[in-house]
Amino acid sequence: MAIIIELDVMLAKRKMKSTELAELVGITPQNLSVLRSGRAKAIRFSTLDAICQHLQCSPGDILIHKEDQ
Repeated sequence: MAIIIELDVMLAKRKMKSTELAELVGITPQNLSVLRSGRAKAIRFSTLDAICQHLQCSPGDILIHKEDQ
């Protein structure tokens, strides 16, 4: 099982830079970069909620579950 983070897709759709989102959410650009790259092992629900609020999306729009082949 793999969780794919498609944060870049939503950022592009909203024409928003990652630094702007990081500032709005209240996390460092480095932490957002870890999320965007898929290297994060966990995410706080409060952070996920803030990201979704500012991108006007739901968690399912940025978190994709993919079965291992």
